[in-house]
Amino acid sequence: MRSNRARMRAGVSLAATLPMLAGALAVGIPAAHAAEGVHRNTLAGTKPAWATAGADKGATSNSAQVSARVYLAGRDAAGLAAYARAVSDPSSPEYGRFLTADRARARFGASKAQIDAVKSWLTSAGLKVTGVTQHYVSVRGDVAAAERAFGTQMHNYAKSGRTYRAPAASATVPADLAGAVLTVTGLDNAPHKADHKDQLPPPDSVFRNSGPFSSFYGSRTARALPDAYGRKIPYAVKGYTGRQLRSAYGAGRYTGKGVRIAITDAYASPTIAFDAASYAKKHRDARWTTGQLRQSLPGGYTHTEECGAAGWYGEETLDVEAVHAVAPAAQVTYVGAASCYDDDLLDSLGKIVDNHLADIVSNSWGDIEANQTPDLAAAYDQVFQFGAVEGIGFYFSSGDNGDEVAHTGTKQVDTPANSAWVTAVGGTSLAVGKHNKYLWETGWGTERAALAADGKSWTDFPGAFTSGAGGGTSRTVAQPSYQKGVVPDALAKANNAAGNRVVPDIAAIADPNTGFLVGQTQTFPDGSQRYSEYRIGGTSLAAPVIAAVQALAQQAHGGKALGFANPAIYARYGSKAYHDVTDNPTGTGLAVARVDYANGYNAADGLITSVRSLGKDSSLKAVKGYDDVTGVGSPDRGYVQSYRRH
Repeated sequence: MRSNRARMRAGVSLAATLPMLAGALAVGIPAAHAAEGVHRNTLAGTKPAWATAGADKGATSNSAQVSARVYLAGRDAAGLAAYARAVSDPSSPEYGRFLTADRARARFGASKAQIDAVKSWLTSAGLKVTGVTQHYVSVRGDVAAAERAFGTQMHNYAKSGRTYRAPAASATVPADLAGAVLTVTGLDNAPHKADHKDQLPPPDSVFRNSGPFSSFYGSRTARALPDAYGRKIPYAVKGYTGRQLRSAYGAGRYTGKGVRIAITDAYASPTIAFDAASYAKKHRDARWTTGQLRQSLPGGYTHTEECGAAGWYGEETLDVEAVHAVAPAAQVTYVGAASCYDDDLLDSLGKIVDNHLADIVSNSWGDIEANQTPDLAAAYDQVFQFGAVEGIGFYFSSGDNGDEVAHTGTKQVDTPANSAWVTAVGGTSLAVGKHNKYLWETGWGTERAALAADGKSWTDFPGAFTSGAGGGTSRTVAQPSYQKGVVPDALAKANNAAGNRVVPDIAAIADPNTGFLVGQTQTFPDGSQRYSEYRIGGTSLAAPVIAAVQALAQQAHGGKALGFANPAIYARYGSKAYHDVTDNPTGTGLAVARVDYANGYNAADGLITSVRSLGKDSSLKAVKGYDDVTGVGSPDRGYVQSYRRH
């Protein structure tokens, strides 16, 4: 499987679809059966849903090549999940009793005997072991060997106008290895994964915002433009900066000192150190100190063209600058993946956990739940659980397409934000007034209407939905205990009477129309590369902002890691820790005026004037109490303070 990542520049819906990941929660319970006279156990979820009888185009050639990963269950998979729950639950006597990476590995990781047994089984089937880590054994070989090893035939299937290989039935393993094998990935090859190494491309073409702007919400009114909702409206802000966000979310005297934050994305911006330093200096954020920003990068990169590598530079830049703006003293480690595919993203997450590079991990990437597969979900969740027992919390953006209906035709949530083991971060539209005063937030959801030719009205006001915070009810992940009693049954039981996971958990600024100003080296029309600034949004902004707020909370907590934060987040529900965000906080409709360059750079090709209505997130609604746009709400001044140790 692969995933996409949406990036929202300046509120123009520039969601760039990129291949990346998949994820779900349940692996299923192995069911023993006989295959070729050998007692074997089934690895549920290893046959993809698209491999149907109607799409079957026949057996795959025996000589075709397969590259797969056999993920290791470890010594005590059930114990790992149980301990992860206990150390994350404020009501548990084990709360906060985190293990070191070495102790977690010794207690729950795969033993040498398990690894040796898995290797022996795979090689005896004719597969070649190409790599061994504490998480998996990677192998390569022909289809015939893979069929012998995994007890299933490989067939070709039609999918989205192309043909891919997949198991004709779920993979199986010898029964005596059932306790050692978590799952296997790579038996299907949708999409094909290249293994060659490319040079990274230069930065993306320049993007700039036109004015007029507001410097804070409402500072400049669009008096010459038509009314909206019965009154004159303000111009969109130029882009909030760190001082405004720190004030809005109650940073107080805390700076994240002594806290380590990791950021994962694909690839690596070649100008990140220069850009981050330039931005901090220009906007009076604390200067980056020597060694405060580090990068942990792979030996090479793959699939740069298909993944749109240069687009990821802006993602990294946003994440790094937003984290530093809100938590200016936190240590930041950027962990770049070799590509935007699952295996590489998993390796990056695993690197953080295995070496405990940080206590807080910000992740601004994801895909739709319909693309997830249980095999990869199991691999992701195992990493998240190992992180939880070590005191590491993962924060994932909830998506930028609302309920996804306009984007995919199906109402669904994004993944891995749907995992019960991560904190899903939703989005808001944020109004920060004069003297950095918090005014209000709505759930992020935008409708756009253009200025009529005569300049006297807005066409089709309020216009069409363009973008909004992802959220809703999972179809695959069971409701976690921490959501019970907080999430309304109407949401939790929307797809299943037993209750499912609802996204998001918490929220922060995401609307590009009330977005964050970011500075990045970009490629100009004359071919030169220069530092330039633009406004940006999306839950790709909300995730690093919440990660930074968590760093402030950890500092307030005496520096002790907060770990997997969801149980503690929900335990504070209904308190003064949160702004209870609704779609109509002022009692009247809300909108801002936008003027954009038609070519995204300068006025040579004209300007486009529009009105952007706020709080209009597809079918999702931000209401009083928990909702599927903003979760429990956004951090109020009491949030960071609530973690103070007395």
